[in-house]
Amino acid sequence: MQFIRQVLDRVGDKWSLLVLAVLESGPLRYTDLQREIHGISQRMLTLTLRQLQQDGLLTRTAYAEVPPRVEYSLTPLGRGLHEIVTSLIGWAAEHHNEIRENRARATAATTTNS
Repeated sequence: MQFIRQVLDRVGDKWSLLVLAVLESGPLRYTDLQREIHGISQRMLTLTLRQLQQDGLLTRTAYAEVPPRVEYSLTPLGRGLHEIVTSLIGWAAEHHNEIRENRARATAATTTNS
């Protein structure tokens, strides 16, 4: 059970989900990923890519060129997870107004009761 929790923690963090979402359209270089994922630091992007690669969710391909070129892409395992993430995003998009209203009601109730 502990390993399952570790996997869920890894794939459930916001940066991992964003990297998987961005790579869905095809391989990207590091700088392209950084440009597409607003707010991610260089350190956090590097760490996230390394962890996703270790888990087998993406591949890192280095090309022997000058200057060196490295691309990241989803593995079949990563594409399978992306399908699940896409369903979750669809659910959030469909229900975001309802959730926003519930949060507003809860905040109003807390403020009224204080």
